[in-house]
Amino acid sequence: MAEIIIGVLMIISFLGMIYYCVKGHNLMVGFFVMATLWTVLSLIGNAIVPNPSMADTIAESGVMGVLKYVYQTGPEGYASSILVNVFFGAFFGRVLMDTGIAATLIRKVVELGGDRPRITMTLLCIVTALIFTSMTGIGPVISIAVIVLPILQALGIPSGIALFAFMGSIMAGICANISNFTQYQGILGGLDARILEEYSYQQYFPFAAIMMVVCLVVVLVICNITLARKKTAHTWAASASNGGIENAPFYSWLAVILPVILVVSINCPVILAFLISALYALITCGKMKGGFAEICRMLAKQFADGSVDVAPMIGFLLTLAMFNNAATYAAPYFRAIIGGIFPSSAIGLCLLFAVILPLGFFRGPTNLVGCGTAIAAVVLSVAQWPVAFIYPMFAITTIVPQHLDITQSWVAWGLGYSKVGSRDFMKFSIPTAWIAGAILCVVAFFMYGGLVG
Repeated sequence: MAEIIIGVLMIISFLGMIYYCVKGHNLMVGFFVMATLWTVLSLIGNAIVPNPSMADTIAESGVMGVLKYVYQTGPEGYASSILVNVFFGAFFGRVLMDTGIAATLIRKVVELGGDRPRITMTLLCIVTALIFTSMTGIGPVISIAVIVLPILQALGIPSGIALFAFMGSIMAGICANISNFTQYQGILGGLDARILEEYSYQQYFPFAAIMMVVCLVVVLVICNITLARKKTAHTWAASASNGGIENAPFYSWLAVILPVILVVSINCPVILAFLISALYALITCGKMKGGFAEICRMLAKQFADGSVDVAPMIGFLLTLAMFNNAATYAAPYFRAIIGGIFPSSAIGLCLLFAVILPLGFFRGPTNLVGCGTAIAAVVLSVAQWPVAFIYPMFAITTIVPQHLDITQSWVAWGLGYSKVGSRDFMKFSIPTAWIAGAILCVVAFFMYGGLVG
């Protein structure tokens, strides 16, 4: 009975956290409060009926062992294994921006597409998706958005469709983004060490490539269907100013996907892949000129600027790590109430995730970068899922809704920049995420469902 009462209180707090996220309040503070609340409730529950996930820790180290696991071990483990990749990924994103490679690719696409709105939109979306397989952070998004969105609007594409097409193409790119892979791997790895120890980007990449293509196709199909019902009205000739930066040479463009190539082809360490790619971009664009001190200053500035780009999410990710560890202690109470709804078969989990995927919006219960870690802890306890199957499943329910959600920082910025209403945007984003997510759940079942015993 005590487990049921504690579980009910946790679910109520869980729903409160979802409401908190929807209202757009500070996530770092929210997840710290949730980690604290769930830790306290778990300690109370353990005092009444021993909690198997907590009893051993208390027996060895007492209550302070529990507090250390939540508030110290969680952030330390996440920082040591994940955040360094995020920082170097952000540094590489800054290099792509400062060398003009990203902007050059977009300008060349506009020249190729000419005055044909649908072709230009499609090409821009493809290039944007490729760019964001390596870039990350709100800074790079804004830098690309202020080039792409005016072009699409100039071609007569309504602001709502233009914003959705751009954000949807970023979402597609994030499906194969190395930095994001390490983030989600770290979150799940905190719940099941096998995901950190036995799973790599190389193993994930075949599914990531399919995931990226499926998402991009669904986004473009919905954009084109919507455009067919509307009249395009050209406002001015589409062009992309170079902002005083010369076009990057064509052979430097390889830098955009070079980190992915290095990691997949030769299993290059992620940080080294970013460094090699950044040096390639700087050398081929002629940026490694001047004295040693000047080059050092340039590199230091790019790393600092990249760190600023991802700074808003660092505190959030560290408190999320606290929440993840607290969720480990909370899992038995959730399992006592909702554990029965999660199947132990591959086809059952795929069908369930396909149906409930929209719950990943507003950082809801299927979203790992939100309230999803508690549900993930329950799902992982239902069966000994193969890591090659379970990681793609949570990647689908996290990436697809998360990066089309108005709680995503750059989507919120885009709504203000484009003067698009949040309801109008969600009319595109929710159906798109649901359709793409359902297709990908089916793909995941056929690719990896056979691994489930």
